[in-house]
Amino acid sequence: MKNVVGIHFQNSGKMEYYAPKNFNLSVGDWVVVESKRGLEMGYVKYEPLNVADEDVALPLKQIVRIATDEDMIQYEQNTYDAKQAFNLCKETIQQQNLEMRLVNCEFTLDKSKVIFNFTSDERVDFRKLVKVLAQRLKTRIELRQIGVRDEAKLLGGIGPCGRSLCCSTFLGDFEPVSIKMAKDQNLSLNPSKISGACGRLMCCLKYENDYYEEARAQLPDVGDEIKTPEGNGRVVGLNILDISMQVKIEGLEQPLEYKMEELETLN
Repeated sequence: MKNVVGIHFQNSGKMEYYAPKNFNLSVGDWVVVESKRGLEMGYVKYEPLNVADEDVALPLKQIVRIATDEDMIQYEQNTYDAKQAFNLCKETIQQQNLEMRLVNCEFTLDKSKVIFNFTSDERVDFRKLVKVLAQRLKTRIELRQIGVRDEAKLLGGIGPCGRSLCCSTFLGDFEPVSIKMAKDQNLSLNPSKISGACGRLMCCLKYENDYYEEARAQLPDVGDEIKTPEGNGRVVGLNILDISMQVKIEGLEQPLEYKMEELETLN
């Protein structure tokens, strides 16, 4: 078993797991860690817990330290400087007529690097942009092209359900979502009905998909001939939620509804 703690990075919208070392941590505590992006600050989202070795992505890095007052001051200064760098980058993009949309900007805690996230429909030659930014900001420049889902995760917003976007609140990595999931759940295939704020299929289609697949496997297909207590009939509709079906019985005008458990002994 490995003892891990979940750390959330506010600017990048990511959550990663670290070894808590010997620190006594509580939810909301700010800490300094060495991430893939460099030295960063994040806050404890999940208290330390024991996880099976096979569920941990190795190597598991340790928390560097609990954030000090100096770290917090530096973090606030970096946040302010990132806004200025964002405006500079945006102006330079317009001056150079680059086909790219700047999403956000963040400095590592020690200011050894500044990261710009952007979206674009095509490949962008940003060598001149990097040269200008490096001269003005006097630090390493990293331009990172991201997808529209990552953009929604970083910027946040309100989903069609009226709540904050799942990706910007509690979701970790994105899982594949397919149109088949919408079909299995008998949802309208109108793109405006099943698309999220990012314009892609809503992540929540994945939440109940396993249940729908299990329930669907227990039911016959529409059009199948089956036996019922009232005689032979043909399946004309399915209700996945309560595992039932509508059956058109020979000689009857209106279909009758049966639960699968009522017909299992007959078929």
